[in-house]
Amino acid sequence: MTAPKNLTITDAALNGSSVQITSLDSGLRVVTDARSEVASSAVGVWVDAGARHETAAENGVAHMLEHMAFKGTERRSARAIAEEIEAVGGHLNAYTSREHTAYFARVLGDDVPLSVDILADILQHSTFLEDELARERTVVVQEIGQTEDTPDDIVFDHLQERAFPDQPLGRSILGTVDKVQAMDRPRLAGFMGKHYAAPSLVLCAAGAVEHEALVALAEQHFADLPTTGASGYDAASFVGGELRDDRALEQVHFSLALPGVSYTDPDFCAAQVLSTALGGGMSSRLFQEVRENRGLCYSIFTFTQSFADGGMFCAYAGTGADEVAELVSVLCDELTRVAGDAAEDEVARARAQLKASTLMALESSSARAEQLARQLLIYGRPIPPAEVVSRIEAVDAATVRRVAGRILGGGPPAVAAIGPLQRLASYDDIAARFH
Repeated sequence: MTAPKNLTITDAALNGSSVQITSLDSGLRVVTDARSEVASSAVGVWVDAGARHETAAENGVAHMLEHMAFKGTERRSARAIAEEIEAVGGHLNAYTSREHTAYFARVLGDDVPLSVDILADILQHSTFLEDELARERTVVVQEIGQTEDTPDDIVFDHLQERAFPDQPLGRSILGTVDKVQAMDRPRLAGFMGKHYAAPSLVLCAAGAVEHEALVALAEQHFADLPTTGASGYDAASFVGGELRDDRALEQVHFSLALPGVSYTDPDFCAAQVLSTALGGGMSSRLFQEVRENRGLCYSIFTFTQSFADGGMFCAYAGTGADEVAELVSVLCDELTRVAGDAAEDEVARARAQLKASTLMALESSSARAEQLARQLLIYGRPIPPAEVVSRIEAVDAATVRRVAGRILGGGPPAVAAIGPLQRLASYDDIAARFH
């Protein structure tokens, strides 16, 4: 075996810690962010595959696979997996997003070898036994039902569906009840075999960890990963449109999205600053005008949702049936106004919020590991915090106004609303506000 290729990056903004990356011959990347001042380590495997990598027929398989990975391997039962990690005071968890899947543990530094052993086991030797699969299908169907019963949760799935209709990026991460109930072992194993190849995985640890030791553990425990797999996905195309769900609820849950930017777009940071200034905090325009000045709602905010090849600029508000007409009108007004009059003082506040959240995240080993792994999957390299802060500081009011104009002119909006909708303006009237 040839010697692993080692790259060490030291950044003073990381409080003297060292980020190190090693690419194994298989293509698996191992990255660490050692922190001598902590006793625990966040260890995980991030996979460059999520819901948008599914075909229509297998919608929900990435999420079901994340569930089933903990349900038994050739060496461990589902109970043994839980007992082994909890016997050392650690815990395991996972999540599925539209582009990635993550499996991670939090343990004391001495127990990093155990966490790597378990993570490698569930990602290479899961058995997907039928009795476990039958139980988990029921669990996921219940999860779908819970989401459907939570309007301020499901409204964002509806918004995604309207933004990207009839596309993998617009389908629910959970899948549909019919698809989940039909999920079988060959489908799970097939998706894992196709997308869980070594070059698509990042093993990342932050905290009480030693880089060379983690590399040795990776070489020992991840030897059975395939070295080639499927790549690519259907390109995203923001279409827009409307989904209304008229229900007898106490509130209207209203969400709106305009075409946004990708992770790699030069305007990525500017879009984040814009979102923060517009609806990211108590001093933001929307909070002040809609809640403080007019009392139209309790909750209102904006956020950006970026993907590898596109994105969404989104707004959400929960309001009463009698207030929804005025709220939507004010929301649209503020969205359009910011492109013409975003001021330096509000942009400066937004920059400060983003810088603070970036640097505060460095206090958490879990956040550090998550950030590093995602950066490797998205950008192919870690982005030092000082570089992130520099990009944020470069965004001024003129840039925010320009990016706001770009987003407003990007195409028709997507709208999703749940609740008593009798007074909600028509989609055509809402869309006309952005022409």
